[in-house]
Amino acid sequence: MPECVFCSLKSDPQRPVMAENDSFFAVRDKFPVNVGHTLLIPTRHVNRLRDLREQELPKLWELLRLVQERLEVQGAQGFNVGVNEGEVAGQTVPHLHVHVIPRYVGDVEVPRGGIRNLKKALIEY
Repeated sequence: MPECVFCSLKSDPQRPVMAENDSFFAVRDKFPVNVGHTLLIPTRHVNRLRDLREQELPKLWELLRLVQERLEVQGAQGFNVGVNEGEVAGQTVPHLHVHVIPRYVGDVEVPRGGIRNLKKALIEY
């Protein structure tokens, strides 16, 4: 099995860690949907949310809150937060990661529906 890209990501100098705790770290998405698009990644290799240990869940929410606060200081006015679990759901790296996508007034013509009508990516995937 090839090495997991997210398991080695924390030590990649081209993708600096912007926040972390003892269970998760946050890095900018390589193919952002919007300015500030960030991934929350568990340091332990797991595939799905249900694979997290009970004590890891509060650490995920702790990091989510911190990342959102930092992005709000940078101008984010709302967020889409999501997880793709499994290949048929669009998961391309089989290591759990939570997308935190900042939203801004005017970034789409009609934001109603949120992720149901997600905008075109800034960088093609």
